Amino acid sequence: MTDQITGPGPGRTIDQHEFRTTMGNFASGLTVVAGLDLTGRPTGLTCQSFSSLSVEPPLVLVCIGLGSTSWPLLEPTGRFGISILAEEQQDVCAALGRRSEDKFASIPWRAGESGSVYIEGALATIDCRIAAIHEAGDHRVVIGRVMDLEVREDGAPLLFYRGSYSKGAF
Repeated sequence: MTDQITGPGPGRTIDQHEFRTTMGNFASGLTVVAGLDLTGRPTGLTCQSFSSLSVEPPLVLVCIGLGSTSWPLLEPTGRFGISILAEEQQDVCAALGRRSEDKFASIPWRAGESGSVYIEGALATIDCRIAAIHEAGDHRVVIGRVMDLEVREDGAPLLFYRGSYSKGAF
């Protein structure tokens, strides 16, 4: 005997709060998407919508809100770096998630040769070239071609679960 799932059928209006609460049950890792803008200043944002997309060719995707003030400064460069945050980097995540003139003032970072920006102490860093951008709902789906990567040998991820930070239990 199988369990039946019952509920409203197609065409139901989904409340935004209900949607966020439901999606919050999926734990996601936290990343920083960053690079040097055309003037050479670091710019970036926190992003929990990140995924591996393809092994051949190596592609990743990030979803950036249409209201982002940082992405319009990164997009013209054609590149970005991804830093996968470690559990001890909650302060970094919070600082880069705010709107401010100099988000990187208190954040330890380094620039890669390509102009991507990486957060010091991240679990992994990924250097990307923009391969495609698609608008979907209230976000841009940005596909990045992986050009280089680096992995830290130890550590656990910083996660977001049910609207709060959560440390990976590994």
